[in-house]
Amino acid sequence: MGIYKKSHILSSLSDDQKLSHHSKHLLLELYRCDCEKLNDESFLRCILNRAARLANATVLNLISNKFEPQGVTAIALLAESHISIHTWPESNYSAVDIFTCGQNMIPELASQYLIESLMAKEHSLRVIERNPPSEVTKQIRTAV
Repeated sequence: MGIYKKSHILSSLSDDQKLSHHSKHLLLELYRCDCEKLNDESFLRCILNRAARLANATVLNLISNKFEPQGVTAIALLAESHISIHTWPESNYSAVDIFTCGQNMIPELASQYLIESLMAKEHSLRVIERNPPSEVTKQIRTAV
């Protein structure tokens, strides 16, 4: 895949970034996307699932809704938080929210994969570093 290069993204991160507790919130806006892909609920569910796995996340559930006359909202519920996408095919636009926290999370991989998969010709990415209390970062949880 052209834009998505896992090795490039991994090599740009320091060892501390790769191994530390990550708590990031990525706000991704995708412009001039493929409108058919933005309206394909099944396709969007698949790419959210793949994006989550690329980011080293554990997918707990996927839910989605197709709107009339067009548009889709899909959410991947993760053990480490969530990835959501909202699409407006008529405007070739999509808004993505990637919130991850946990060991070895690399949400940038998910972001890059979604940019390429939706064939976005332009995008805007804002990264918010979350700072939860130390009690939260020390907890180890498992999904039931």
